[in-house]
Amino acid sequence: MNSSPTSDIEQRQRLLDAWVEKRRQIAMNEAEAASFLADRMRILDQDVKDHPHHRDAIHRSMIAEYSAAGRLARGSVEYAFSDACLLDSEHPAVQESFRRGDITAAHVREIVRAGMIVRLAVREGRVDAETLGLYDAAALEIAEHDSPGRTRAMVRQIAASLAGETLVERHRRARGERAVTMRSLDDGLALLQVVLPEHLAAAILDRLTRLARQVITTRDEQDPVLSSDALDSGDDAVFVRDLAADDPHRDDPALNEHRIDHDPLDAHSIVSGDTYTTDPWIEHVPADDRTLDQVRADLLTDLLLASDPVAASGTGLDGIHAQIQVTIAASTLAGADDRPAEFDGFGPLHPDIARDLAARAGGWSRLFLDRTGMVTATDAYSPTEAMRRHLRARDQHCRFPGCRMPAQRCQIDHNHDHARGGPTANDNLSHLCLGHHALKHPDIDDRYRWTARQLPGGDIEWTSPLGRTYTDMAPRRVMFV
Repeated sequence: MNSSPTSDIEQRQRLLDAWVEKRRQIAMNEAEAASFLADRMRILDQDVKDHPHHRDAIHRSMIAEYSAAGRLARGSVEYAFSDACLLDSEHPAVQESFRRGDITAAHVREIVRAGMIVRLAVREGRVDAETLGLYDAAALEIAEHDSPGRTRAMVRQIAASLAGETLVERHRRARGERAVTMRSLDDGLALLQVVLPEHLAAAILDRLTRLARQVITTRDEQDPVLSSDALDSGDDAVFVRDLAADDPHRDDPALNEHRIDHDPLDAHSIVSGDTYTTDPWIEHVPADDRTLDQVRADLLTDLLLASDPVAASGTGLDGIHAQIQVTIAASTLAGADDRPAEFDGFGPLHPDIARDLAARAGGWSRLFLDRTGMVTATDAYSPTEAMRRHLRARDQHCRFPGCRMPAQRCQIDHNHDHARGGPTANDNLSHLCLGHHALKHPDIDDRYRWTARQLPGGDIEWTSPLGRTYTDMAPRRVMFV
């Protein structure tokens, strides 16, 4: 006897509820584990107080012991101790949410590390001590309803707003940490790490991705390559196939003798006209089945070692350029102030860098902001383009909960399908990546199809096939001014 649709849905709902509850319990256990690390640090402090000359040895021994017992990398253990101590001493509200299982260890990591500039501002007396509590409250409002990736971008903005000019100073100091390092891996591979300003790193990855996609799109269009050893062989050897179509020598009887027999090198068997059945001199390009990541890695190697992608990589690559989106207040662009700009989808950007990008970028689009930091207008009036600019500024990334795909690599979707009467209006449009756009496609069976509805203010309410609703909050550009 087949189960009823109702029982199938109930079973899926039970599994989903069980998974969510287990994840909550895992977070609670991780919170308890973090408290153990904080307790251990208190013992370390006492040991160091008793034996101050052995501070480094005591600390290294503790890290090594926990690293071995937990089968974790030393760096991971050091970060875990640091986060646990800061959580215990500086962020009680975040710690309590963690203990309830409302946020995960990944959320805690982003909140604690982004809060560094706020803690520094409090210690230096530039902001009140209560500011750290405001930061925690705002961070939890996001973290308890969104993914760690989105939390990271937003808490960085909050911290920058609360700490004021600390962001500018921090970016200036951090710029001095630029570096390139290499670490050997197994099987003849190595990890090449580059630390550089975030907007440059994002632009590099974006251009590599665009180049790679062009290679993949055009890799079936490759022509065979004739070996240079077979060109112009012999004494003044010239063949009809080597001449341009309008070359008068094509009618030379002496040359046309080669059209009915073999050429002197016996390299081509000439059947008729200019068609040859065999050619040992021709190198046939093997099928290219590389993945996107593999193509990006190969292109990076070509660009760094050969200055330009190799000819066999594809066509039209020189027309591919990186794209990033930056928002900066008009007053900051004019140099009247040094308010942080925003690198959309990532976080704050040093105003000097934003001004430099504005001066260099041919595709720069100005967005005018009011005193609260909200977009009010653009510098162009063309309904379609103006709507696109508004949506890019509002969405920043795919509007499915937790997705971080940048808006420029997403599709603009009618939340209520246009084919079913949905208007082409800002309050019915949002950016969706290809994968999440497909979830609500009309051709999908209703048992697996998601629906999306835009609420006032730009929030998107998603409804799953199980009838559960998940709300993706519209990104808030400035949290504190």
